Amino acid sequence: MIPRLTSNLLNAPHGFFGREGGVSEGIFASLNGSLHSGDELEPVTENRQRMTEALGAEHVLTAKQTHSARAILVGEPFPPDQRPEADALVTGKAGLAVGVLAADCVPVLFDGGDLVAAAHAGWRGSLGGILEATVALMEAEGVARENLRAAIGPHLRGSHFEVREDLLSEVTAKYPDADQFFTKKDAEHWHYDHTGFVRARLIEAGISDDLIADTGGNTLAEPQRFFSYRAACHAGEKQFGHNLSAIVPGVARPA
Repeated sequence: MIPRLTSNLLNAPHGFFGREGGVSEGIFASLNGSLHSGDELEPVTENRQRMTEALGAEHVLTAKQTHSARAILVGEPFPPDQRPEADALVTGKAGLAVGVLAADCVPVLFDGGDLVAAAHAGWRGSLGGILEATVALMEAEGVARENLRAAIGPHLRGSHFEVREDLLSEVTAKYPDADQFFTKKDAEHWHYDHTGFVRARLIEAGISDDLIADTGGNTLAEPQRFFSYRAACHAGEKQFGHNLSAIVPGVARPA
């Protein structure tokens, strides 16, 4: 089995995969899951097939992510070159895993029983409402918010997420109480506890705090385990791989 992080809180088969256990080479070594990173198609296809099999799924779908607040429902596989623009995918189709790609952003997997979802929550997306949009769509499809469970995967943690005042100002302009997630580092920089902000957004969306798990994992601090955009920048690399996180319904959704 290829390495992956999981949460006992989620009942549906799922996994937060890192960079170990694949066949890609060089800066993409080894489990790069991105079809648009600059990696060769053949190894990425093999990597995604390994993750698909690890989940016990028939397909793993990822969207064209744009740091938006767009969540969509999918019921059938789509070709890689016809990926819809979205930052969260929801499904109830047995055998169909929905996933997101990240390389510092926060991946969040949702389990609503016969309906599951995967969301990509970068700082722009979490501020723009991608998590709330995901919960709203799942509710519209029949899942009670109080029955939702969520798991936060590996991402850029507060101790390494250094930001300037412009980001702080943008976040606190919309959520004044979000100042609690920023810690002053020096005259021009703060550390941003994006983990805490994401959890706050999930709770505000109606998910109970005790039904939100965190698998741990700091992408920038653990470059051997996870792909990281900032780590690539620090190394002077213009390309980088992506971690894939995905979840598949445990049972078929009633027609």
